Amino acid sequence: MNKKIFLSWLLMAILSLPVFAQIQEPVKFKTEWKSVSANEVEIVFTGKMEKGWHVYSTELPDGGPVSATFNVDKLEGVELVGKLKPAGKEIDKMDPIFGMQVRFFEGTATFVQKLKLKGGKYEVSGYLQYGACNNENCLPPTNVDFSFKGEAAGGQAVASTAIEKEPSTSETADSVSVAFTPLQIGADSDNVGTSDYWKPVIEELKSFGENVNNESRSWLYIFFAGFVGGLLALFTPCVWPIIPMTVSFFLKRAKDKRKGIRDAWTYGASIVVIYVTLGLAITLIFGASALNDLSTSAIFNILFFLMLVVFAASFFGAFEITLPSKWSNAVDSKAEQTTGLLSIFLMAFTLSLVSFSCTGPIIGFLLVEVSTSESIVAPAIGMLGFAIALALPFTLFALFPSWLKSMPKSGGWMNVIKVTLGFLELAFALKFLSVADLAYGWRLLDRETFLALWIVIFGLLGMYLLGKVKFPHDDDETKVSVPRFFMALFSLAFAVYMIPGLWGAPLKAVSAFAPPMQTQDFNLYKNEVHAKFNDFDAGMEYARQQGKPVMIDFTGYGCVNCRKMELAVWTDPTVSKIMNEDYVLITLYVDEKTKLPEPVKVTENGTERTLRTVGDKWSYLQRSKFGANAQPFYVLLDNEGMPLNKSYSYDEDIQKYVEFLQTGLKNYKK
Repeated sequence: MNKKIFLSWLLMAILSLPVFAQIQEPVKFKTEWKSVSANEVEIVFTGKMEKGWHVYSTELPDGGPVSATFNVDKLEGVELVGKLKPAGKEIDKMDPIFGMQVRFFEGTATFVQKLKLKGGKYEVSGYLQYGACNNENCLPPTNVDFSFKGEAAGGQAVASTAIEKEPSTSETADSVSVAFTPLQIGADSDNVGTSDYWKPVIEELKSFGENVNNESRSWLYIFFAGFVGGLLALFTPCVWPIIPMTVSFFLKRAKDKRKGIRDAWTYGASIVVIYVTLGLAITLIFGASALNDLSTSAIFNILFFLMLVVFAASFFGAFEITLPSKWSNAVDSKAEQTTGLLSIFLMAFTLSLVSFSCTGPIIGFLLVEVSTSESIVAPAIGMLGFAIALALPFTLFALFPSWLKSMPKSGGWMNVIKVTLGFLELAFALKFLSVADLAYGWRLLDRETFLALWIVIFGLLGMYLLGKVKFPHDDDETKVSVPRFFMALFSLAFAVYMIPGLWGAPLKAVSAFAPPMQTQDFNLYKNEVHAKFNDFDAGMEYARQQGKPVMIDFTGYGCVNCRKMELAVWTDPTVSKIMNEDYVLITLYVDEKTKLPEPVKVTENGTERTLRTVGDKWSYLQRSKFGANAQPFYVLLDNEGMPLNKSYSYDEDIQKYVEFLQTGLKNYKK
């Protein structure tokens, strides 16, 4: 039954992907009018959000995400009492990207505005504005319209006469079925030409093809990362010596070779079952969102940093970390007392326990990395890859027992791998410390400090591999093998590669690990991209006069991934050259608070909406013309406002971005 439910859920998710690829409505609000006393009422806004999304609370500091605000268009017969108040379980945490304390809701968000009745007829209308984000995208500021009117008899509102207007939120339908009314807001500009730049081009964008499903790609990446982690664990002193002993045991205890091979297959399958179950159990206990919260928590990152440092010291030979021997002994004795499949499973479980000192940090790092996927199956997929790599040699050596004779013996080479893993753990530990450093504003690990430490770590790793640095448990062998030489060459080259980063070089290879560029005090790299226009119509007209294609950058002041793209991708010399020289860049902030000269009413999918700010205007443009509402969102246009390529969202692959820009140029010149 559970399997059927899971498969049904998976099928629905896959079928739903085309619907949610562009227009998103992860939050739905309802509005209620509640009487509190004879002359006091409340307008209650209750929002339900999809898993992984959160809605920000009220009165957040400037420069941060969009705060929830109560806005009035008409107020007759009533007066406001205080400000909009959040209610329910509010989460308060330091955001490492914004560098400030933020408050938000997950699951359900409730906001309450109190009003005082003056007596007689009353009418109040306006809108609640809120901001919502997940780990990849932020929606533009969204308005929830409301309108109530009635009559207060003797100070008591007559509820039956109150009329509630359905909240106007983001579109719920597929972009094919959404009916938009293009708005010629820019028609009053002096330099606007005759072209209908606001004409919808949703179908034209589809003709270029849909973007690759990131979920599928991420699952493949997670499996591969787990498989590589399993291979690393395989060559550690905790696992490698067990292979010949275990396989020999199965072959010897069996009456025939066929039964021994079958038992070895069962042993390998048991290892896979144990680790996949572990991945699922962790997610079911803590939840996918909870794992993601942990991965972004400053305290958790400090703890994980300390754990990796301790394991690194252990790998360097300072001490040995093992689970209590009575645990493994108890499981091992139980395996000897039982027979059949249960005994084989218990032996596999014993392997998991005795190899903990080597596999523990690898598994921990893997789970942290996959936690941002917000998927319950992601940890299981990662552990599946890990377990397959770990179980593969047991089954292969059982199938071909003669290979055991040619199998490399345990020795100093295994200690080299263990120490190398110690250096890598020390390097990755700094990544987690960097997150906490940004969250608390310590400024202990600015970008140049981080890079300096990595340069030293990988430089020392190279010297160790060349035999110039020794640890207590290393042998006195003076010869350097060919594999060690090439590993040392790579490590030293990587250290040298990072040196220019001390003066501001982008360093694409470490952009995902190093702190943001703005944390660097001394920066000689000035290859930046700046928008020529922040007005759509004016920018389009300028591009037409200059005979250049247009790149529209839909962004937001509170869009985290927009800043990541600007720092990691736009700073690339090839990207910046193309954007500065070949395109007219128009940047449109969907959360711009500047008021329009007067509110403008538009119709979307049969619902009337009111645009009050410049941000509303650009958000409407993104939805009506392109059928999308998440940022960052990049689209290339010709001088008639028609697309030159499919749109581009958050993806820090520089080569993909270059191809995206070059394809647009090629199509423009046709």
